[in-house]
Amino acid sequence: MGMLSIGFLNLAELLLSSVVHLLFGFYVFSTAVASDLSKCFSGGGFHPFSHPNVVVKEEYSKGEMASMDVSSPPPPPPIVLVHGIFGFGKGRLGGLSYFAGAEKKDDRVLVPDLGSLTSIHDRARELFYYLKGGMVDYGEEHSRIYGHSRFGKHYEQGNYPDWDEHHPVHFVGHSAGAQVVRVLQQMLADKAFEGYGTTSEDWVLSLTALSGALNGTTRTYFDGMQPEDGRSMKTISLLQLLRLGVILYDWVDITFLKNYYNFGFDHFEMAWKKAGLFGLIDLLLGNSGPFASGDWILPDLTIQGAMISNESLQTFPNTYYFSYATRRTRKIMGITVPSSLFGIHPLLFVRVLQMCQWRHPKNAPPPYKGYRDEDWEDNDGALNTISMTHPRLPVEHLSQFVIDDSKCHPLQPGIWYYKVIEADHIFFIINRERAGVQFDLLYDSIFERCRKHVFRMTPPPVVPNHSNH
Repeated sequence: MGMLSIGFLNLAELLLSSVVHLLFGFYVFSTAVASDLSKCFSGGGFHPFSHPNVVVKEEYSKGEMASMDVSSPPPPPPIVLVHGIFGFGKGRLGGLSYFAGAEKKDDRVLVPDLGSLTSIHDRARELFYYLKGGMVDYGEEHSRIYGHSRFGKHYEQGNYPDWDEHHPVHFVGHSAGAQVVRVLQQMLADKAFEGYGTTSEDWVLSLTALSGALNGTTRTYFDGMQPEDGRSMKTISLLQLLRLGVILYDWVDITFLKNYYNFGFDHFEMAWKKAGLFGLIDLLLGNSGPFASGDWILPDLTIQGAMISNESLQTFPNTYYFSYATRRTRKIMGITVPSSLFGIHPLLFVRVLQMCQWRHPKNAPPPYKGYRDEDWEDNDGALNTISMTHPRLPVEHLSQFVIDDSKCHPLQPGIWYYKVIEADHIFFIINRERAGVQFDLLYDSIFERCRKHVFRMTPPPVVPNHSNH
């Protein structure tokens, strides 16, 4: 009887989670459509569901850079905002901004559109070619192992073709976007891009992680990943429903919908024209595709998956690192509970409560030596706070806790400076009204740090729309 009750509760929780996530997805999608239709009918010239440009030109081209007055100060490095899981860049979901318009705070900001559910590896490759230009090359060996096409989207011109160690960039990564940048930087250090033999880790001037998924999260186990191995999925789970929905979405391949929002699996060729009916059956049965091979983002976000990635990722001595870890929990009489009833987004409240109570299965080996459940209780509804401060698994990287930003200047490269702030995982994205003044304070501090406190030259470059003090 007890087992039956637990099973019923699990099914009820699955139903509730599914409904909440579907409603939030519908809300975001419908908001974007309504906004775009309003612009279209008001004569704004925007066409909903239009195909995003092969390359959305947000930066200066090489020709424009060359035509600038050589006697003028060099322009400041671009700031690249990298979205997280289920995210989108400029050109998707019409005029909706994943970063809630933060990109408008500076003249030189790029917002790439990467696969929303593709693996950290594949997204890092896409990010490189988004900036440099050319056809996305996922790598011959990787593509062969995971069973997808080697090549993807073609950028006729990169958004920052001058990118190199003399023209580095600032990255700001939200959630999984932070780990994407870390993997990309390691690829640059390893010279992992064919035809680009001069790449180096110094192409990255700074990385700011905003609620960054640096060490995995216990939420993946609630969503459906097996805690025993961190790679396979539970038979009945939210992720299984997601898997079915994504496969059908990609197989049906409705062009205007895919142009509006894309999960990023085009290189797996799951559309009906390529896969056919038997291919669809194979995908649904779990015999092929990204969910069968494990080449998608959720396995990378388990504690085990993050540890595998982190084994080869370094913190580099010439790059500046800063991290904002978020938390919506507190302790009452020694018990970790949600810190607010109304301050947590409805999408995340149940997960905040569940993650507070997470206990690793006793019959499964711990994910690492010294693991303790209580270390992973504080969370923001998507990630555990311990995971967001700095890389710490399997080896802890050099870090410094920050209370007052002004007290840690001048910043030193090669150190992870981190702050812990009270917010849930989506507090600073999608809807800026939720964060209010805190939204401006956060992004203003990030952009100011990039422009005034992080540079490899003296004096720092002239910054548009920023007065020098």
